[in-house]
Amino acid sequence: MSKASYKHARYLWDDSVAQGMTPLQRLVYRSNILGSDLRITNTGGGNTSSKALEKDPLTGEDVDVLWVKGSGGDLRTSKDENFSSLYLDKVYSLENIYKNAPVSGVKTDIEDEMVAMYKHCTYGLNPRASSIDTPLHAFIPGRHVDHMHPNMVIAIAAAENGAKLTEEIYRDDLVWTEWQRPGFDLGLSYRDVIASNSKCRGIMMGQHGVINWADDDKACYELTLDLIEKASEFIEKAAEGKPVFGGVKHSDVSDSQRRDYLVKLLPWLRGKVSQEQRFIGTVQTDEKMMQFVNSVDAPRLAELGTSCPDHFLRTKIKPLYVDWDASSESFDHLKGKIEDGLEKYVEDYRAYYDRCKHPDSPAIRTAVPTVVLIPGLGMIAWGKNKSESRVTAEFYNCAIEVMRGAEAVDRYRGLPEQEAFDIEYWQLEVAKLLRMPPEKSLARQVVAVVGAGSGIGREIANRIVPEGAHVVVADLNGAAADETVKDITDKHGEGIGISGTGVSSCGPAIAASVNITDRHSVEAMIEKAILAYGGVDSVVVTAGVFVPTDKTGHIADDRFSQTFDINVKGSYIVADAFKQHIFDAQNLTGNVVLTTSANAVVAKKGSVAYDTSKAAANHLVRELAIELSPKIRVNAIAPATVVKGSTMFSRDRVISSLVKYNIDFDESDDEDTLRNKLAGFYAQRSLIHSPITPEDQAEAAYLLLTNALSKTTGHVIPVDGGLVDAFLR
Repeated sequence: MSKASYKHARYLWDDSVAQGMTPLQRLVYRSNILGSDLRITNTGGGNTSSKALEKDPLTGEDVDVLWVKGSGGDLRTSKDENFSSLYLDKVYSLENIYKNAPVSGVKTDIEDEMVAMYKHCTYGLNPRASSIDTPLHAFIPGRHVDHMHPNMVIAIAAAENGAKLTEEIYRDDLVWTEWQRPGFDLGLSYRDVIASNSKCRGIMMGQHGVINWADDDKACYELTLDLIEKASEFIEKAAEGKPVFGGVKHSDVSDSQRRDYLVKLLPWLRGKVSQEQRFIGTVQTDEKMMQFVNSVDAPRLAELGTSCPDHFLRTKIKPLYVDWDASSESFDHLKGKIEDGLEKYVEDYRAYYDRCKHPDSPAIRTAVPTVVLIPGLGMIAWGKNKSESRVTAEFYNCAIEVMRGAEAVDRYRGLPEQEAFDIEYWQLEVAKLLRMPPEKSLARQVVAVVGAGSGIGREIANRIVPEGAHVVVADLNGAAADETVKDITDKHGEGIGISGTGVSSCGPAIAASVNITDRHSVEAMIEKAILAYGGVDSVVVTAGVFVPTDKTGHIADDRFSQTFDINVKGSYIVADAFKQHIFDAQNLTGNVVLTTSANAVVAKKGSVAYDTSKAAANHLVRELAIELSPKIRVNAIAPATVVKGSTMFSRDRVISSLVKYNIDFDESDDEDTLRNKLAGFYAQRSLIHSPITPEDQAEAAYLLLTNALSKTTGHVIPVDGGLVDAFLR
């Protein structure tokens, strides 16, 4: 087919790009362009390989090497290091070990044991662990192999009459095979299938996907697209004139009404599913999702679960479908149906585990659903972090498209229950989980940092993201908040997974403009956080103001009030709004961390409004600790004159302070030089003679957010270098 002929996949191959690349580079290129189209394969799903002649580092001779996507890789984002490399002849020699085992075949011990043997076949000391699909690529005779999970091809593979449909659509090009779990036996089996079907160019993997091959990599890529195009055209023609998913059962709600419902629902629901371990949410409300959840057939299809094994590893055996009608039932009815549904789901999941478990099966995992479907509201997907919840959402989006296609030409069927269990609780998958590093100290947490556009707040945001936190970067200066988010995502990336509607498609950080003296502004920030992540666990307030006196030492009444509004009432509004809209609904533990000052206990000329406001903020900490107990701990950090990066220390204020303390300076000095001189002076007043920086405050705030100080609440932690005047008396 010509490039312009493809309607159901993007043709992205560019000879000018691929020309001159090494075999591995061409494989990475092919993988990236395949993985960039969700219609071709899902995030992390599918794999590609190339057999290439490489120089043996020991002998200098040409050897046949299998380059294949390694374990846990993602085609769209893969680089050279994501591919394992194996001496092909050594992989072939493993067949003798496999066949000489006392018992061999699907799901036998030797099949799992073979995975460890791939290490002995490694070419070039490559550390990338090999995938369980390695033999599938090795024993297929084509030099280049694509194994994809295209929605419309899986729709044929997941249809009740999939074998007949495959023959009708593809004739001799594809051979139908029934579902079989990936492994060494599958590779040998496919070698035999190909030998018996000399005209075939691919295999339809029942309820799984498609695998195809060619001796030229561009031809292999184009064959993949051809197979997708044929299935898509067949389904498109069959679907003409038919109601999608049996037609509409529930009328949709307006965008504003849906938003209001979700804002009220998500924190409560997050609390319900997070009793054993916390989850981060992703919301999907696009047209296709709403068409599914509002349909006649959604309850039946949701109960069947997904078919492709890549899907239910994250989506579980099935989602929770909540049969709620927004036009006739209240929000309280919805919550009641969800509570009943969750209870039933957990019972069903435990029964499923008990029916299917083996003597050596791993212990049951968290039994709550990771996908919740609600007519009128859409899909809410859950994962251990934002990236994982986006992948969960993406996978169920793919499952819906598979159902759409299968139902258009036939009837959809899910993977048999036992087969689903044997994938979900496969010892190799468990081993993969065990190899992962321990979760970080703020994993699964969402933290709102108010004042994160600069100074201490920005430093706290940057400090906690590497510890696993998701951050709502809030600031009066929206542009500054955007800059902080850009800094975070440039350093840490957006993660994988490409689902989510609106702000819910975000990465580890979002920006929000907020005025903490305006409750409506704070509530708008909270709504954005809820729609992005499903809830918030902790909030840090670093926003504050220092209003200097005039030349006579006087401060106007309105400026005095403004100081208290920002430094005291603002923190109260933030804490109270989070309590009302998130904390009470979630019923999870969390933290509020305020920022006061050493000035709260040090009387000083020229800062009466600031000092007294910070003294009030100290007591606010104690009051809030009582009000928000027992679930929410409330503490504060108390800096002493943090000059670096502080918006409170404008150039004019720095210069006036230098003049006040008779510190020599030059008017032509840049701002950093002036700040350093003032910070050095302040440092000499402390016991450790070291400037106090935003990084110091961030470290203290980080500790208060973790469980390191889990028994501390109602306290103010000084971070002032040992300021004697601030010692409590």
